Amino acid sequence: MMKRVLAACVAAFLSLPAVAQEFPTRQITMIVVFAPGGATDVLARIVAQSMSRTLGQSVVVENVTGAGGTIGGTRGANAAPDGYTLTVGSLGSHSASASIYRNPGYDPRELQPIGLIAGTPMFFVVRNGLPVRTMQEFLALARENPGRVSNANAGVGSTNHLGCALFSHVTGVRMNEVPYRGEGPALNDVVAQQVDSACLLAPAAVPQIASGTMRGLAVAATARNPNAPNVPSASEAGVPEYVFQGWNAIFAPRGTPAPVVARLNQALRVALEDPAIIRRIEELGSIPARPDQRSPEALQALVRSEVERWATVIRAAGIQPQ
Repeated sequence: MMKRVLAACVAAFLSLPAVAQEFPTRQITMIVVFAPGGATDVLARIVAQSMSRTLGQSVVVENVTGAGGTIGGTRGANAAPDGYTLTVGSLGSHSASASIYRNPGYDPRELQPIGLIAGTPMFFVVRNGLPVRTMQEFLALARENPGRVSNANAGVGSTNHLGCALFSHVTGVRMNEVPYRGEGPALNDVVAQQVDSACLLAPAAVPQIASGTMRGLAVAATARNPNAPNVPSASEAGVPEYVFQGWNAIFAPRGTPAPVVARLNQALRVALEDPAIIRRIEELGSIPARPDQRSPEALQALVRSEVERWATVIRAAGIQPQ
């Protein structure tokens, strides 16, 4: 009897690598924690398409929105740890959320990282009908009308919300903050001139600035973005302390088997080594993850450092936990 049990255990153990090698055998769901059309959604769809080819199974994007990305983040964190449910999150949903929300539903530091997709500069934009052409004109308008100039973000705790909070902190202006269920809806209302301004990440902002549907007053960086060369850098715009870069990355639930993690990370690396995909990401104004940034370990270190960093920033900005 004991021999049969031992033999069964050995057989099960030996079969694990084979199961991992067979992964995936069915469709993978990639939860995007914000609405369609924003930076997180656009970047997720770019890499999902490539990962589908590499893995030989469909990687289907599902947008699960609300609460600054934490509703989708919670669903992803609580999914079966088998590699068939992934989550694409952001700086906001997967680092700052730990300080923004009293109970976000998950601790981003305890998730299984898969890999970083890209870093993403932020743009401060205004609707075309707003009577300002420069950042200094905008600041003058906002100071003359405290709390009346509207400013859109992707939801409390989102990367966009943090970017706007940093902007208000370094400039001292007070605006009417309008949270949405994602960057896409916020962007749409700037284009429709329903809201005066917004903090938008490059994949959302750059195409709209280029097409003339909104105006970029500054990129939150030390240099101009090559894909929006007419938008001043933070220092050129007169707000040198407004330097901010978001990021987007893929996570799996805690406990996902290491061979499955390695397979998913390898598929992401293939995507980020494809010149056509690199070009698409760069054309959106984002910065593809460098080779040394693509490992699960590198993403884990990034998340841990960002959780600590934003806890300090959020306290300093006076943002109260939700």
